[in-house]
Formats: sequence, structure tokens, C-alpha cells
Amino acid sequence: MNEFDLIAKYFTRPAPGIDLGVGDDAALVSISPDHQLAISVDMLVAGRHFFADADPERLGHKCLAVNLSDMAAMGAKPTWFTLSLALPEMNEVWLSSFSRGMFALADQFNLPLIGGDTTRGPLSISIQIAGEVPKGRALLRRGAQLGDDVWVSGPLGAAAAAVMHRTGRVVLDATLAQRCDLRLDLPQPRVKLGLALRDLAHSALDISDGLIGDLAHICEQAGCAAIIDFKNVPQAIELNGLSSELICEAVLAGGDDYELCFTAPVVNREAIERLGGALNTPLFRVGTITCPNANTPLVQVFDEAGQLMALPFTGFDHFK
Repeated sequence: MNEFDLIAKYFTRPAPGIDLGVGDDAALVSISPDHQLAISVDMLVAGRHFFADADPERLGHKCLAVNLSDMAAMGAKPTWFTLSLALPEMNEVWLSSFSRGMFALADQFNLPLIGGDTTRGPLSISIQIAGEVPKGRALLRRGAQLGDDVWVSGPLGAAAAAVMHRTGRVVLDATLAQRCDLRLDLPQPRVKLGLALRDLAHSALDISDGLIGDLAHICEQAGCAAIIDFKNVPQAIELNGLSSELICEAVLAGGDDYELCFTAPVVNREAIERLGGALNTPLFRVGTITCPNANTPLVQVFDEAGQLMALPFTGFDHFK
């Protein structure tokens, strides 16, 4: 099989709603009137973003899920994606499983693959995704306002616990390890939530590198700070039995849960709680947006006694 056979067999499908999809030098797409195009790209590299022996079907899901999560954070409706794939060898079993996992998630959102590239090299996957949002209504990090509530969309830390287990930092029993693996390998992008938050929130992002690190990005963009009450931060039940230090690290800095963190005015509390019930997605109010202080971190976390927590970690950084 050559490169073009590979594309035809595993990645060429009808693309409803697209003017021209896979097969030419470029795709052709149209955008709805009075909308903006939201575009994001993520690269996943074996040994850095996923374990080299990762299940290919789950990997196909995750590669697309992390991009869908970016659309959710912007309040954008996903419309299409492209795929660039570097493969160390031609492995049809791997390709079949990978494409099956990726397209299973794509079909949930009626999301067509419209192009991309393949090459030989160390295993890496790059997906570019696009979505539409009505002009002026995208959720921007810089939109956070003084006095906003800080919310997260679900329990945190299970994905980080899976990484801790796989790297030997902790030992989980088989049942807990499998549950944590599901959170790490099969994140569920909160697209419906992101679309609904356009009418309720001032800012949003997805939690990929840890709550305190990602929330700091909102603070940097908006020129504000944040206070977090640790007792209100939802902890994944899979963390039960870990030390308090590891629980704290997993919940605040672990990342890979791909829940949404968003800020919203106090007057929208009840509406947001109703939204969580309607979507069957638990939403948790965990803190407040405050004025920045040159002598303190942008994000401060306080314990149950109201004492500032000294945190020996920050969010994930690829170059640390």
C-alpha cells in the first residue's frame, strides 16, 4: 500500500456540507453568514502526549476529542477537521483501529474530515479543527471580569492518576486503574456546554494542563487574578486512597481531563446550575475573579481553614 492507497482506504469519506473535500490540493468550504471561523490545531507526539503502546482506537478518539474541546471552550460549533499523520511503518491493523476510533467520535458531531497529509516518521498526529460562532459571541479568555465566579465542569484528577499509575508513581488496583485510563484515553468534549455558555459566561478554556495553570492563562489575558477554594474543587472519586499531596497535585495541576473552566457573573449562578442539570453535566463553582497583586501569584488556592496553600507545582509545561 502506498500513501495514496492509505488515504483512500482509511481516511476518505463523504463530507456533507463541504464544497470540496479530500482529493485535491486543498479543500473548499463556505462559512455561514454573520459567523466567524474558529480554528485550532493540536499535535500529539508518541512518548510525550501519549504512551507509545497506546490503544490505537482510543488514540483516534482522543486526538479528535482534544480539538473538539477547544471548540467547546470558544463556544463554537465544530464544522470540519484535517489530519496530518506521521507513521514509522505501514501497519494496517493500527490504521484500521485508529480511524475507527476517530470517526466514531466525528460521527457524534457530524464532523467531516476534509483533508490532511501523511508521511513516514516518528509517530505523531496533528489535527486542525474549525468551527463557527456568531460574530462577537465567542468565549474569549480575556473576557473574565472582576467579581466573576469561577466554574469547572466536572471532577478533576482521574486522568492524572492514570499517568501516575502508568509511570509507577502510584499503584492503583486493577478496577481503579481501568477507570482512570478511561478518563485519560477517552475524554468527553463539552461541546453542548460550550455552546450554551455563550449566553451565560464571560470567558472559558479547557483544562488540558491543570486547573491552576490554565486558569492563570485567563488571568493573564484578562488582567485579573483568581482565588480558588480547594474544598469546592471537585475531586474524581478514583483518587480515594492516594495521599493528600498526590490528590492535590492531580486535581490542581494534573491536566488531561479536558473539562471546561469558565467565569461568569454572579447573577447567572442559578441559570448555570439549571444548565448543568439539563445537560446532565455537573458544574462546580470553585472560586472568584479578583484584582491582581504584583506580590502574589495570579491564581491562589486556599484550604478548608482559609489558609493559603503553598503549591510545589504549576500547570504542565512541555519545556520544563
